Amino acid sequence: MSLPAEVRIVEVGPRDGLQNEKIDIGTANKIDLIDRLAQAGLRSIEATAFVSPKWVPQMADASAVLAGIARRPGVSYPVLVPNEQGYERARAAGADEIAVFTAASEAFSLKNTNASIEQSLDRFRPVLDRARHDGVKVRGYVSTVLGCPYQGDVPLADVVRVARALHAMGCYEVSLGDTIGIGTPVKARRMLKAVAADVPMQALAVHFHDTYGQALANVLACLEEGVAVVDSAVSGAGGCPYAKGASGNVASEDVVYMLHGMGIRTGIQLDLLVETGRWLAGLLGRETDSRVGRALAK
Repeated sequence: MSLPAEVRIVEVGPRDGLQNEKIDIGTANKIDLIDRLAQAGLRSIEATAFVSPKWVPQMADASAVLAGIARRPGVSYPVLVPNEQGYERARAAGADEIAVFTAASEAFSLKNTNASIEQSLDRFRPVLDRARHDGVKVRGYVSTVLGCPYQGDVPLADVVRVARALHAMGCYEVSLGDTIGIGTPVKARRMLKAVAADVPMQALAVHFHDTYGQALANVLACLEEGVAVVDSAVSGAGGCPYAKGASGNVASEDVVYMLHGMGIRTGIQLDLLVETGRWLAGLLGRETDSRVGRALAK
């Protein structure tokens, strides 16, 4: 097993980390967060989501957020879109990279999006066609790859099938998400290897939640298999509203600290990232979920 020399962190805090927060964070603060992350050296920052404000009120200001950020050369700012309507809004706001989201669990897909997996994939096909025509990059997410709060175990064959479909449809990268954070390193490694047999490893990313404290161990297990893209959220923000007790995403600060400690390049300034995590935690009225952030604050 050999570790990658460099890992790209996909920072999902501004979207996945904030979307379920009940307090009004404010457009200016969201813009500030994205700009701080870019200054810290993040090259992929998921900025917002063009979804229904009725269902996700925190993302109602998506157009204003995208218009307000100070775009930096070499930094991508993907936005989540659920359908063609969302795509049109995103493009009108200036988005040049998007992300689409489905699940490996039929039960989760129905509960989360009121659509079956096949229906969600059918919904994406015209979006991918238009994106290809417009020269817009598309990233795909597959959630519940290691378990579902409704159906329990998720067969590996279902994870592979959905990831393969997204890649074949035109997603340049497919992120494999342990939505409720129940995975362990052996299970994570097995899942990644199964998907990589059908989808090139260089087109895969991993996305872990830290419900049982396994996220960093899972990341390491997948790095040892050759994955070189990791999703994370500054300050460990986020969580799954459909999964009781599920904690946030693995903290970007903790991932970067681990990677740098292993001699793996990220291009990220850890001190600025930690500072941003503390700032965000203060904004949300709580202590950071980053172990590194807490340790360095002492």
